[in-house]
Amino acid sequence: MCDVICNEYYLFIFLFYENTERGNWSSKREYMLSMIGYAVGLGNVWRFPYLAYKHGGGAFLIPYTIMLAVAGLPLFFMESSFGQFCSQGPINVWKAVPILQGVGITMMLVSIFVAIYYNVIIAYSIYYLFASFQYPLPWSVKDCSSTAGQSPSEKYWDEVALQRTSSMNETGPVVWHLALCLLLAWILVGGALFKGIKSSGKVVYFTATFPYIVLFILLVRGATLEGAKDGIEFYIGSKSNLTKLADAEVWKDAATQIFFSLSVAWGGLMALSSYNKFYNNCYQDSIIVCVTNCGTSVFAGFAIFSILGHMAHVYQRPVSEVADAGFALAFIAYPDALSKLPISPLWSILFFLMLITLGLDSQFAGIEVIATFCIVLFLLGLPCVTGAGIYWVNLIDTFCAGWILLVAGLLEVLGLSILYGGNRFIKDIEMMIGTKSALFWLWWRACWFFITPVVLSVCTQFLSYLSIYLSIYLSIYLSIYLSIYLSIYLSIYLSYSFSLSRSLSLYIF
Repeated sequence: MCDVICNEYYLFIFLFYENTERGNWSSKREYMLSMIGYAVGLGNVWRFPYLAYKHGGGAFLIPYTIMLAVAGLPLFFMESSFGQFCSQGPINVWKAVPILQGVGITMMLVSIFVAIYYNVIIAYSIYYLFASFQYPLPWSVKDCSSTAGQSPSEKYWDEVALQRTSSMNETGPVVWHLALCLLLAWILVGGALFKGIKSSGKVVYFTATFPYIVLFILLVRGATLEGAKDGIEFYIGSKSNLTKLADAEVWKDAATQIFFSLSVAWGGLMALSSYNKFYNNCYQDSIIVCVTNCGTSVFAGFAIFSILGHMAHVYQRPVSEVADAGFALAFIAYPDALSKLPISPLWSILFFLMLITLGLDSQFAGIEVIATFCIVLFLLGLPCVTGAGIYWVNLIDTFCAGWILLVAGLLEVLGLSILYGGNRFIKDIEMMIGTKSALFWLWWRACWFFITPVVLSVCTQFLSYLSIYLSIYLSIYLSIYLSIYLSIYLSIYLSYSFSLSRSLSLYIF
């Protein structure tokens, strides 16, 4: 289908053709809920609020909004338009720019690795959900054997839930309660995608809306607690520090958060938008999804910090000492705070149900990208539920879902704006959404041709990482034509080269 991009005649025929083989969304509502569910993920709840608190509170919204305008939204609009125009997934769409087909393969490989560890996080949430059907909550019970400075919730996370070993070198046995939860997570994902978008489009009516209901309930409950005002003040209140805007790290974190929060360069946006009808207004959809995603991040911060403020009040400690991000927030700090509330199992059940639905939404599009069997990914995820599994999860998160996506996004915008042709791409979009004025395209041209590539180049330290990406790209290209055995040995060699190159680049810069 992508040949239509290179041939105006076939493109004209395509205007009157809907993809009956791949299918289309049953309704616009299902597509929008799927896109919002895919974009709004765990990072909106467990990372953005902490970054806002860390980088000056309300002042952080300034670089965050700017990065949305110059990097997030242009790439989101570009990807959704590209996928809808070609009506193909993230690999086939790059037939339009053959030299960059490796970008699509990179998206697929990243989706595989992310799907493996993301479902492990869902498995953690499922385990905590089951554990929440107890009173008192098991992580609220004090244990005399706890080490100094270790809270009961931290001890429960390390010793009961994870059965964490001392290091990655000590793998330990499979933690069977996590393995069963991981199996259940893959059953949920596989069941939702059993009939493709026809089934997942129905599931998102619940998974995309339920997190908002829970966040609203947690916000209302948190706002009525003692100390909630202190938590919100630390998050985004009068203690905002505008001097933080002079710190380059603030802008880098804002760009990174907006980039990953919108899930651009993962391939999922192209996969979901490829099921749209040709005349769908992808521009309007992009604006709605991006604004909803960022609004959710800000809204979630109020729900999280109002309860963390109460926790600080109970412990008579500053909010800064109880605020955290990532696993520490989701499975240590916040569960500890919920255990201090009346009817604590109810709030814990709601919170972990919210984490599960947030994770499942993001998984649906990721699995659409790789289109493989869930059982294979379940088996590949078993090392992540051993005693050393948390180390593997952190490793994959750091090296497989980090700067490589920024580089892929940079090559994507350069490939479409320069190699394929920015003006040509704009004409393609106008065939779908109608002709727009030159003033309308002024901002998008500025972003696609200059602003977005510059921002992404700065964020990725592109010059220092270019050699690393090229070596990975060449190995992927060769793996298509060479035997699978040669690809395995080459990947092993490149993994050592990758680690060495990254270490040298960090040392030099």
